[in-house]
Amino acid sequence: MSRVVLASGNRGKLNEMQQVLANTGLELLLQTDFDIVDAEETGLSFVENALIKARHASHETGLPALADDSGLCVDVLGGQPGIYSARYSGEQATDAKNNVKLLHALQHCDDRRATFVCVLAYVRYAEDPLPLICQGLWRGEILREARGENGFGYDPLFYLANFDCTSAQLPPDMKNRNSHRGRALRAFVEQWRSSISS
Repeated sequence: MSRVVLASGNRGKLNEMQQVLANTGLELLLQTDFDIVDAEETGLSFVENALIKARHASHETGLPALADDSGLCVDVLGGQPGIYSARYSGEQATDAKNNVKLLHALQHCDDRRATFVCVLAYVRYAEDPLPLICQGLWRGEILREARGENGFGYDPLFYLANFDCTSAQLPPDMKNRNSHRGRALRAFVEQWRSSISS
């Protein structure tokens, strides 16, 4: 097994990712298991922030690192909350507070199209000049009230017309097959396997 530090302290995210990465030979470890504090996300894009986080985790542990920068981009809000999705409602943000703020921002909007975005960055070492970068997109729309108990973040508001339910109403295995993170992870596995076999 190849040990890789995940630049996150989010156990829900770790569990989702481990399900997709099962049987790949990659063992993900949370950076918080190494007492690493979060990197300061100073980038202006998902790609920049994912790289900042991956390089920081690799530098602190000496291990290869995988970082995920994800968020929700709402069309009518000019892509907001975007890279600020996790802290949309401020420094003391919670999923519930973020969802309330989003519903308030959209209260007079009929156009509720949105995209979940996930960018993954993988570095073999902190100064890796050739990181693997993968992206996954998941398109849907924002409901006017929450539905479902699964998932986290904006999942209870993110409606998927092809499933006629929210992301939070999907069984975990179905969510992992279709979500932005699942798509980015499958692209990553393909690139990673190609990089170690070449």
